[in-house]
Amino acid sequence: MTNSTSTTTPVAAGPRAGRREWTALGVLMLPLLLVSMDVSVLYFATPAISADLHPSGTQQLWIFDVYGFVLAGLLMTMGSLGDHIGRRRLLLTGAVAFGGASLLAAYATSAGTLIAARALLGIGGATLMPSTMALLRTMFTDPAQRAKAIGLWSGVMTGGIALGSVMSGIFVEHFWWGSVFLVNLPAMALLLLGPVLLPESKAPDPGRFDWPSVPLSMAAVLPVVYGLKEIPSEGWHPLYVVSITVGLLFTALFVRRQRTAAAPLIPPALLKGHGFAPALVLNLVAALGMMGSAIFTTQYLQSVLGKSPLSAALWSLLPSVFIGVAGPLTAQLVQRGVNRAYVAAGGFAAMAAGFAMLALLGTDSLWLVLAGAGVLACGMVAIASQLVDLAMSGAPVERAGTASSLLETSTEFGGALGMAVLGSIGTALYRHEMPSTAPAGARETLGGALATAARLPGRAGESLLATAREAFTSGMRGAALAGAVILVVAAVGAALSLRGIGAGGEE
Repeated sequence: MTNSTSTTTPVAAGPRAGRREWTALGVLMLPLLLVSMDVSVLYFATPAISADLHPSGTQQLWIFDVYGFVLAGLLMTMGSLGDHIGRRRLLLTGAVAFGGASLLAAYATSAGTLIAARALLGIGGATLMPSTMALLRTMFTDPAQRAKAIGLWSGVMTGGIALGSVMSGIFVEHFWWGSVFLVNLPAMALLLLGPVLLPESKAPDPGRFDWPSVPLSMAAVLPVVYGLKEIPSEGWHPLYVVSITVGLLFTALFVRRQRTAAAPLIPPALLKGHGFAPALVLNLVAALGMMGSAIFTTQYLQSVLGKSPLSAALWSLLPSVFIGVAGPLTAQLVQRGVNRAYVAAGGFAAMAAGFAMLALLGTDSLWLVLAGAGVLACGMVAIASQLVDLAMSGAPVERAGTASSLLETSTEFGGALGMAVLGSIGTALYRHEMPSTAPAGARETLGGALATAARLPGRAGESLLATAREAFTSGMRGAALAGAVILVVAAVGAALSLRGIGAGGEE
């Protein structure tokens, strides 16, 4: 078994990567892009799926959510498994599973089959995400090159979510709904080049795999993520509070297991490495801000500005134009001697500025919402590139998969928390702003108001719609102010907690 103290020892800089490594990075970007796209790829396919498969309301929710739930629940397991059996082997196995599940989803003939296929896609995605980052860690041992590679990785990850919704609209408009899954197959086939381009890597002496921790980790993650994702739309229902509580209880059991097991799934010494724990916490807060803003901006474009789903998705791509330069640019700043702590703090400040712009929205502010979303996204990429580089460079190569999975899990938690906290603030303010004389359904959500207004005659419907749009915008402004405050605090926290930590995670 590997000595636990070794997990805190950073690895010295190695030789510079050449053409083969950069080509391999391009190959690794493909599964990463597709995994992030699959989060949003069903946005515009839902009406066609409903017409073809006739899912119940519960089945339709599971078609959307099961991918993310399975992905979040298995990240830690797959990261540790890659360290044991080899990251390249896990990546190729996951690619086969992802490709097969994509075929199953594309030609599903029932809602149950599509739900099962989406669950299998989640399993495949959980193998691909930590494997790509762990392999990147082993291929790029030169700090400057690794920082640049991670900047590109962060940009692809952030941009994929926006691209997924647009691809969904285009494919559904010109083909059938199953075609949104077939786009995965060519990229998965390219991963067959993996044995030629990608080096195999795994822990030299990982010990026994801690199988009892697998169900414990899933029981810790899934109930919390489920509760946090449901609260914004359904409110603080006792079921969701109980779900979060149960998840936290299993979290305590999971942590106890990691402290007492001979070969734990997550070595406690990894979390004690310089910079790793702050990187996890700050990454969670950044994801909170990004996902917390996304739930409002997408609704604003469609339901307040009245854009069609495809038009809204195309407009939402505009802020992504700047994402591709944000990661490499921040890497250049660090290479020129700017302290990483101040770069990360600047990223949080940029996200706070983006929220401040959203706090100025009216009911007809297209360019302001796009500008705010663009500033937010650039700040997020700048933060992610630095925090991922900090955590991965400070983690030993033999634990690269585990370290990557923890970062991805913190992102999932942060996104769910952002939806719960900021979503709840926006919903509460919306309901406060809606007059008590409005129909019950219209007082609950903007979607309910749109549906109610469509059934009302003439000016009555128009008046209700205008009131609901103003109430939603007011709620969005309040949530944006809360988000800005959180991110300003995070900026200060980043400046203080990361200030004495070097590029390799050492103090």
